[in-house]
Amino acid sequence: MSSSSHSDQRSLTAYHEAGHAVIAIVVGRSVNKVSIIPGGNRLGACKMSKGRKKASQDVLEAELLILLAGLAAEGRKSGRYNMGGAAQDLRDAEKLAFSRAGNSRQAEKILKRTLDKVHHLFDQSANWAATKSIAEALLESEAISGREADHLYRMAVEQEKKKA
Repeated sequence: MSSSSHSDQRSLTAYHEAGHAVIAIVVGRSVNKVSIIPGGNRLGACKMSKGRKKASQDVLEAELLILLAGLAAEGRKSGRYNMGGAAQDLRDAEKLAFSRAGNSRQAEKILKRTLDKVHHLFDQSANWAATKSIAEALLESEAISGREADHLYRMAVEQEKKKA
């Protein structure tokens, strides 16, 4: 792998993990750590607490949004979906959607609707600004605490309010 393609992959991984972190924060999950340090079969990770800061109306939908956020953020950055890089997230999302739907066709509809919703969340300038900010922090230090991710998210929201 050339150093530029390695650097591109690293950048896309940072956006992928930052996407998970931002949507987790949006739906009220506590993020513990975000990393682009490879391990096992993963290029990075976004670790979250089991509980939530605020009760989500729909726990299953919140989990689906978080699972699909990496794929969506990476796709928004690169202009295409990296299905291979998001394979485990997609398998987990398909299982969850199937558990709600009961059949493959309905599960597919749930996944498409949820992916559309993730894109809508990233269309909100504060959420995308936070994703960029967290990705940049990951590229600089490879891992950040959940507290830092939360801080970067809040800073992005404040910046966007000032622009409005």
